[in-house]
Amino acid sequence: MRVDFPVPFSPSKRVHVPPSRDRSAPRRTVCCPRRTTSPRASSTVPMIRPADPHPRSRRPAKRQSGGHPRATMATVPFAWPALSLLEQALIVGWCLAVVLPIGYAIRSRAPLSLGIVLAVLFGSVMQALIGAAYRMDLIQDFMLWFDLVLIPGRMNDPRWWHTAVTAGFLHAQFDLMHVLGNVVILALVGVPLEQRLGTKRYAVVYAIGLLGGSLAWTLANWESITPAWGASGAAFGLLGAYLAGWPRDEIPFPLILIRPWPVSLIALLYFALEIARWWAAEGGAGGNVAHMAHLGGFLATYLTLPLVARGGPVATGVVDGGPSGLSTLRGRRDAIKSSMVNLTNVDDPWTARGLPVPKRARGVLTSLYEASDEPETRLAWFEQLAAVVRCPECAGDVGVVERKNGPRLQCADDPQHLDWPPNEEATG
Repeated sequence: MRVDFPVPFSPSKRVHVPPSRDRSAPRRTVCCPRRTTSPRASSTVPMIRPADPHPRSRRPAKRQSGGHPRATMATVPFAWPALSLLEQALIVGWCLAVVLPIGYAIRSRAPLSLGIVLAVLFGSVMQALIGAAYRMDLIQDFMLWFDLVLIPGRMNDPRWWHTAVTAGFLHAQFDLMHVLGNVVILALVGVPLEQRLGTKRYAVVYAIGLLGGSLAWTLANWESITPAWGASGAAFGLLGAYLAGWPRDEIPFPLILIRPWPVSLIALLYFALEIARWWAAEGGAGGNVAHMAHLGGFLATYLTLPLVARGGPVATGVVDGGPSGLSTLRGRRDAIKSSMVNLTNVDDPWTARGLPVPKRARGVLTSLYEASDEPETRLAWFEQLAAVVRCPECAGDVGVVERKNGPRLQCADDPQHLDWPPNEEATG
């Protein structure tokens, strides 16, 4: 999560907000205040002047149809009459960009983790479009999403509680690394974690991380009026949850090299670095990163994961390499290969019954006997054989089923008619 200044800011210059078309409107000037000796105030993020706590927009104050000046959106959320049609369309576009990928993932039973990744990416694209429209003077408001960012100083008003969630889908327009860094964690950690938890429990964990980060930042900066945004709190929440549940899983992750790393190494490394950065920021090093939100999301999911995962599809603490662990996949394949029936001394189903081998099956059977030592190869030849033969008992359809001891050819009507190859006990 990042903290940012709501209007374009240059530390070396005064930023003049263009005057209103109404000549009677005063000109506002925002400047960089002096640094204080307080460690928190020594951050490089400039604080907003108390006389103008909510510089919502460059737009001059408009009037509603009733003739009364509108209240600024910093004090009254979603004042739609004050926005132009294009500005309203851009805000709706951002909402759709965030909601539709998640809704599609839920409806199509696709991984929710990937839906959230797309929501974060598409939301950032819409923010870039809003910035481009502002630079082309198509809109007058640089911060259309100001009603959606998290500002601790206004969280005592329930009308702003939605920002604890919406801020998690916003990012700084010009900070591409912030977006990509969050997407890497959401994708590479979120997908295998969802396979461990299941979709519903994963949604609960993601919400706990997101809200835990927002709550930690709000409580640590209760009177601050500096906006904060980003999915980092939720991303750190995924790391905390995975560490609490399956620390010995291995997931591909770009640390030094892109290769499978233990979850415990990834999560503890990120957590330790975040503590160091938070300590440096508190000591006066400055920065514009909401470290407390990251730590809050991590700890919230780490502490609640045992309760959320109870009764889930995979028990916590299981050591099998993880859903994406290469060692697990290799081990399963080796187990199937070692238990496959040796076809060298096994007659085909027709020869064993004293029947002639179907002409269309002769070439396939020859290849099957010559090259079927690997599970993948045997499965391919079995599927080709099933497509050209009928059951020798009832002349019904034949299919292929995969067992722990390799693929088997079975009669679709009654497996007792055909179940080939026979088990080792039957052949011995």
